[in-house]
Amino acid sequence: MANTTFSGPVRSENGFQSITQNATTGAITVEATYDARPNFRQTVDTSTLNVATAVTTTLTTAQSGTLFSIDGTDNKVVNMPALSTANVGTTYEFLVTVALAAGKTATFVLPGAGVSNWYAALADADGAAGYVFDVAGDTLTLVATTAVGSRVKLVCVSDNGTNSTWQADVISSPIATVA
Repeated sequence: MANTTFSGPVRSENGFQSITQNATTGAITVEATYDARPNFRQTVDTSTLNVATAVTTTLTTAQSGTLFSIDGTDNKVVNMPALSTANVGTTYEFLVTVALAAGKTATFVLPGAGVSNWYAALADADGAAGYVFDVAGDTLTLVATTAVGSRVKLVCVSDNGTNSTWQADVISSPIATVA
C-alpha cells in the first residue's frame, strides 16, 4: 500500500483506525480506534489504595497510566505486575493524600524476589536527607509518617519475562527506602 502525505489537517467525521494486515492471510486487524473525541486525561483511582484499612493489591498492565491516591492510615502493599515482556513502558503514579501513620508503610514490591531491581531516585522533600540513588533491592518503601503530597512515579524500563528493572522517582518526606 502506498503512503500518502498531506500538507494540511486530515479530518474525519467518523474517527480513524490504525490497522495491520496479516502477510499470509491478508486479514485486517484493527489495532486502535480513535474516535471523534479522544480522551487524553489521566485515569485517577481514588478507591484501591485510598481507604483507611490495610490493602494488598497486584497491579496490572491495563492500569498503566493510572494515578493512585494513598491513604496512609494503615499498611499498603502494592505488588507490581507479574514478569512479562509486555510490562515494558508500563507506568503508574501514586500520591499520598493521608499521611502514613506511625508504624505504617506503603511498599511497592517487584515480582520474582531477587531477580528484579529498582533504579530509584529518592528525594527528601524537606531537604534533610537530600537526594539518593539506589539500585539494589526489590522493595521500595514509603516509611512511617510520610507526608501528604509525597509522590511516586514507577516505569518498567526492561522485562524479559525472567527479571525486570523499574525506574522509581520518589519525592517524599521523610525519604523513601529501597531494600
